[in-house]
Amino acid sequence: MSFESSAIYYRMINEAVRERLGGWRSADILMRSVDFQPVVDLQRAGRWEKAGRHLAEAARGLEAAGAECIVVCTVTMHLVAPAIEEAVKVPVLHVIDVTAERLRAAGCRRPLLLATRYTMEQGFYQARMARHGIEVVTPDPDGRTLVHDIIFDELCAGKVLDRSRDALIGLVARAKAEGADSLILGCTEVGMILDPDGTPLPGFDSTAIHAAAAVDFALGDI
Repeated sequence: MSFESSAIYYRMINEAVRERLGGWRSADILMRSVDFQPVVDLQRAGRWEKAGRHLAEAARGLEAAGAECIVVCTVTMHLVAPAIEEAVKVPVLHVIDVTAERLRAAGCRRPLLLATRYTMEQGFYQARMARHGIEVVTPDPDGRTLVHDIIFDELCAGKVLDRSRDALIGLVARAKAEGADSLILGCTEVGMILDPDGTPLPGFDSTAIHAAAAVDFALGDI
């Protein structure tokens, strides 16, 4: 979606392929990078059905060009994943499912989710995680506003500020005190500002997990 997010996915996938296969190997990728502003406008207007049609059309184009699976390079727009899944015959690799698998393997069942307001408040993330026996918690309303504004006003524009990092770590510390056992970096851009190994809770970067799952799929490991 944002080119900051797309660039992170592209780099992570290619780095993993090179590490796994060696030499000058890189990923054979079909990439559709959409104009982010119309997507933001649809998000703000709550026009999720139209957003779903927009991304479904993009997915159909990738499938027609030869893609063997679809990876939506953002967490928030998995809200419209059902529309994308219905539009194509190839698998759609879902970020919530692969993140849940990693959490369960680590014995974590009550993670704090830091993400966009849409991801934290629309309910789709919590509902899909619940299928895996995981109870997702989020910051209070002020905390959710803080995280959302940092993502859109700073990180999507490539701004990484120390004061914002400190504020996010404060939210993690509070959630730990209230019983959270782990942290989900639930937006690609959150990984730009938080180190999953450098917060008061064990961190799981959903982007890194999702990108690794895409490489596993491409190389026949899943």
